[in-house]
Amino acid sequence: LDKGVTNFFGNIADFNSAVNNMLQFKPKRALSDVGRVCINTTVGILGFFDVAIKAGFPSYKEDMGQTLGYWGVGETPYLIVPVLGPSTLRDFTGQLVDILINPVYFSSQSVAWGLTTLRFIDTRADLLETSDILEEAALDSYSFKRETYLQIRRSEISDGALSFDQQEFEDEIRFEDE
Repeated sequence: LDKGVTNFFGNIADFNSAVNNMLQFKPKRALSDVGRVCINTTVGILGFFDVAIKAGFPSYKEDMGQTLGYWGVGETPYLIVPVLGPSTLRDFTGQLVDILINPVYFSSQSVAWGLTTLRFIDTRADLLETSDILEEAALDSYSFKRETYLQIRRSEISDGALSFDQQEFEDEIRFEDE
């Protein structure tokens, strides 16, 4: 059941992803996201089952924070938003815009609040085990979360093609030699 609920919200997120892929001039990815929504909403019973992946439609999870990064909005200050968790100012702003283009936003207020509450509970349940492991493994959990979050977002914005910073690499080598 937990996987089905996660898939359901992933199906809704594919709609947002299609919009963001179009805004980033990635029409093939946008079409794949639209195909995923169509297949998973019908054959996958409202998205509870991800049958689109088996049909050859990969998931490209793009969001407005990534779109803003694509359009040149640089890294902004890191912050932790209560209830929502780690973010940056750019990504938080992007989340607000994503809410406005999400199909749930256009449903009745009671349905929207019910689905938002269920999504929050599902996300929190999915992260419980991860946060327990993190607290045990990290010496400084704040720094670890911040650096991990920022690295993941850089990777997502560049579609996995991170640029190599020669100066940062040389500084790291000098630090290790000392």
